[in-house]
Parts: sequence; structure tokens; C-alpha cells
Amino acid sequence: MSDHVVLHVKGRVLVGPEEARDELWVVDGRISYERPRAEAVTVQGWALPGLVDAHCHVGLDAHGAVDEATSEKQALTDRDAGTLLIRDAGSPADTRWIDDREDLPKIIRAGRHIARTRRYIRNFAHEIEPDELVAHVAQEARRGDGWVKLVGDWLDRDAGDLGACWPRGAVEAAIAEAHRLGARVTAHCFAEDSLRDLVEAGIDCIEHATGLTEDTIPLFAERGVAIVPTLVNIATFPDLAAGGESKFPQWSAHMRRLYQRRYDTVRAAYDAGIPVFVGTDAGGSLAHGLVAAEVAELVKAGIPPLQALSATTWGARQWLGRPALEEGAPADLVVYDEDPRADVRALAAPSRVILNGRVIG
Repeated sequence: MSDHVVLHVKGRVLVGPEEARDELWVVDGRISYERPRAEAVTVQGWALPGLVDAHCHVGLDAHGAVDEATSEKQALTDRDAGTLLIRDAGSPADTRWIDDREDLPKIIRAGRHIARTRRYIRNFAHEIEPDELVAHVAQEARRGDGWVKLVGDWLDRDAGDLGACWPRGAVEAAIAEAHRLGARVTAHCFAEDSLRDLVEAGIDCIEHATGLTEDTIPLFAERGVAIVPTLVNIATFPDLAAGGESKFPQWSAHMRRLYQRRYDTVRAAYDAGIPVFVGTDAGGSLAHGLVAAEVAELVKAGIPPLQALSATTWGARQWLGRPALEEGAPADLVVYDEDPRADVRALAAPSRVILNGRVIG
């Protein structure tokens, strides 16, 4: 016998960017548009599919892997903000136990970051040399849930600036191996000079993508390579630049330039037809639960509000191969007192979070 209460969600059910319905029901944890015979508890408001944070790190803090209690707290913070689907873009912690918890967000894992030796944050990544890249990509493709995460560029201490981490041949072979194993590949990239090699090698997504220029934007658009800008994280660049000023002045100046043009970069990418999705980069040094702030940042950059909403709901779920509010889908939805299409800032105040058919908050 199911312990789910039948729910009647009424008001405006935002099934898609162009489709709204007056009501839906939740029966045995799943969505139905047919009225059941059973008595139902009414939930009223504007309903969206559970929000997606497509760049989030559960099980990670600024120092590396965290214990299960801390991972749980991170996941609960995201859930209470309305994030019910996470693409975990790299974590050294094993968070598979979360899959057994019906009260925690669903996670799509990219395994552990794969970085060049001494070219990433300590304790985060497998740090390897190019001749080991294919083997590590294969390993993380098998460990993940259809994604692998590379570190495409980082501070090169010898050069004193951001620099690409991998030779072209290594990424071509590694991405081909991931695709052979059925996994998509994404890469952390701040700067300009790693992008062309990665995209021409067949990469599926770029995280941050602050280094996009008029030379590479058409290439991304032509190949359909998505970006996850993480603007709430890019907001930290001035502080990072100030901290590295005395030791790496060239790097600091570069980070400031990337920060200053961040909105123009995202808007140019969107205008060119590049798919843009919401990600916060929570879990390194950034707090969890910032999904609404990231949507607001995309709007500030010039993305139309409805498309910014889609980047964390309908469009993001389709991109990740997960259902939204269709008949029979798991009942993962968020309800608001105000219409988020009129003002995306409404996302910051969910009135009800429904996960696996149960009202959480």
C-alpha cells in the first residue's frame, strides 16, 4: 500500500514555456492529468518542474571531499531552494547513498574532475598527465551517470596566466572514448585558448565559458555545444584577482577582464543560438541553494525571462534526458505564490516543494 497522499495542484501548472494547465494530480508519487477517485489534498499556486542546477558539487567543499552529514546538508539546502535535479559536475566523494533517499534531489554525476598535475584545486581532482587521460576518462565514464568532467584550463604558474591543460590529440582521443562508452563530456574553462580544441574535438558542454569570443561563438553554435555560465561564481573573480595580484599580476588582470565582460559574453552566446543552462558551482567555495540567484543573473545578462526559466526547468530537463511535468513522470515540482514568468525573482521563495510526490516544504 502506498503511503503517498493524493495531491491536487491547481492554479497554473507551467507544463512548458508555451503551455500552462489549470491543474494536475499526484497519485502514487507520479503526475496525472486525470482526476482520481480518491480524496486529494489541494496545493495552490504557480507550479514548475523541479529546478535544475546543472553545475553543482554535492560532497565537496573548499578543501575536498566532505562526510555524509555535510553532503546531506548541502543536498537539503538545494532541495529547499527548489532544486530537485542536480548535474554534479565533479566530486571526489561517493554520494551514491543519496539515490536511496526519496527526500533528497536526484543527482546525475560526472565522476571526479580530471585535471593536469598541479593545475587545479588541491584534493578535488585526479591529477594526471596527457598520456593517462583516455584511461581516466574511461574510468570516470563508468563511474558517472553519463557525464565526464575535464579541467580544460587553469593557472599555469610558469606562464603566470591561465593556460590550456591538454594537447589537442589527447582531448580528441579522450572525448572519443567517452562517447564510445555512452558518456558526454564537459570541461571547466575560464580562458579563451582551450575552447577551439575542445569544441573541435567533439566536447558536449563547457562550464563557465567566460573566454568565449566572436571567433569561437559561431563554432559553439554550429556544433551545438552548450554552456553553463555559473554567473554567481564568476562574481567572485574580482576577489580572486585581488588575492593573486602580487604573485600573478597577468592572471589577475585576465580574470578581471573576463569578469567585466561576463554579461556581454553570455548574451552574445544566447543571441548566437548557443544552448545556455543554469548552474551555480555550489560546493567548492560557494554556498548551495543559489539557483534563483543564477536565473536572475541570466536575466540581467539579457536572456529573456522565459528562456532563463527554461534553462533551469523544461529545457534543462530535456537536455539532461529527464522528464518534466508530463503524464506519469515522477512528481518533482515546485509551487510559488507569484508567477515566476512575470518576475524570475519569485523563484527565491517557493511556497511548496514536492519531491517524489511528497510535500517537503
